[in-house]
Amino acid sequence: MMFTNEDLKKLLWPLIVEQILAVLVGMVDVVMVAAVGEAAVSGVSLVDSISILIIQLLSALATGGAVVAAQYIGRKDTGNACRAAGQLLFVTVLVSLAVTAAALVGNRPLLMVIFGHVEQDVMDNAVIYFFLCALSYPFLAVYNSCAALYRAMGNSRISMKVSIVMNLINAVGNAFCVFVLHMGVAGVGIPTLVSRAFAAVTMLILIQRQDNVIRLTDVRQLKPEGKMIRRILAVGIPNGLENSIFQVGKLTLQSLVSSLGTAALAGYAVANNLATIAYLPGNALGLGLITIAGQCVGAGEYRQARDYTRKLLILNYILAGVICVFMFAGQGALVSIYGLSEESGQIAKEMIAAHCFAMAVWPLAFTLPYTLRASFDARFTMIISIFSMWVFRIGFAYLLVLLFGFGVLGIWYGMFIDWIFRAAVFVWRFKSYEKRLPKMGKLA
Repeated sequence: MMFTNEDLKKLLWPLIVEQILAVLVGMVDVVMVAAVGEAAVSGVSLVDSISILIIQLLSALATGGAVVAAQYIGRKDTGNACRAAGQLLFVTVLVSLAVTAAALVGNRPLLMVIFGHVEQDVMDNAVIYFFLCALSYPFLAVYNSCAALYRAMGNSRISMKVSIVMNLINAVGNAFCVFVLHMGVAGVGIPTLVSRAFAAVTMLILIQRQDNVIRLTDVRQLKPEGKMIRRILAVGIPNGLENSIFQVGKLTLQSLVSSLGTAALAGYAVANNLATIAYLPGNALGLGLITIAGQCVGAGEYRQARDYTRKLLILNYILAGVICVFMFAGQGALVSIYGLSEESGQIAKEMIAAHCFAMAVWPLAFTLPYTLRASFDARFTMIISIFSMWVFRIGFAYLLVLLFGFGVLGIWYGMFIDWIFRAAVFVWRFKSYEKRLPKMGKLA
């Protein structure tokens, strides 16, 4: 076997820690921003919706590079693996610089085009925060790329350690700049910039280590190579489009929720926030599958790729099951933390209860596709995901809410129908995995 149980443990648990940390730090940031005032919260929220799209684009490109690098590692072709690393860094930095330039030049006009004429103090805060976030995108691109390359090597501990320090710098910096220096929204943006710069520089230094299977030691590795870039983009572009359109779909549903009243909006927001906890193991295991399945495919060990996928899916079900049992049993206590009204709290509890049962489908719908992406089948997952999002999740949500009067739960049920469709199609696709792989997963 290419990966022992000890190898899997070393790869997967740091990824789970990273996912948990990202959620916790996000919650802390919200609390600190709230201390600045409602206008700051609103301004940061507006910019975050843009930043999420950009982060997902950069992460998708990093995933493309990780797939290519992992397959070369599986083939024991370290020369091409290092070439892929250089091309990944070139592409992500180039894209991030273009985005940064656009954001800096068109800061306020761009925000006004996207969000319309919001209140002046909200827009002023958004402009400041967007400027600082834009400066951090190239650093984020470097960090994401190097982290993905380390995962491709089977080493996720490095990125976990750097992520912990990065998030500590961000959290401590936020507290100092907001509560001690009273810098307002800039006190949230500057630590974000500093922490991402630290992470980028650190990862860039570490990726040059001679004991790495993949290393960047020569600036000539960054010279663009069309063939290698196309391989990276073959995974990165479909994955990026899939993630971006997914976010657009969520924003569309947000507007539908807004039409149902304040109680529904508050209950939906809290349920959404708590639901992310159940996704953490699956997201981490999916990132692990990029490495595991990628290396197996590169080595021509297609059956092992299939078997590892099944093993990690079982682990996903166990971890998600434990989380959902605790969430279902403690839904009242969890909702009470948010201080909702009785009506909003009841809505949130009903949504959490429904979500816990629906999680029986989620791993097949969202963790399984990572193996397909690692096998150069990203275009298929993109098509299915976009189709299912707009036809089932959004289409049925509007149908159930507006026509059948299900209220905010109708949006939840539409999402579950989306999951069921994805799961059915991806399981069908996975069944023919070994037969298609010699063609789909070949690097040439």
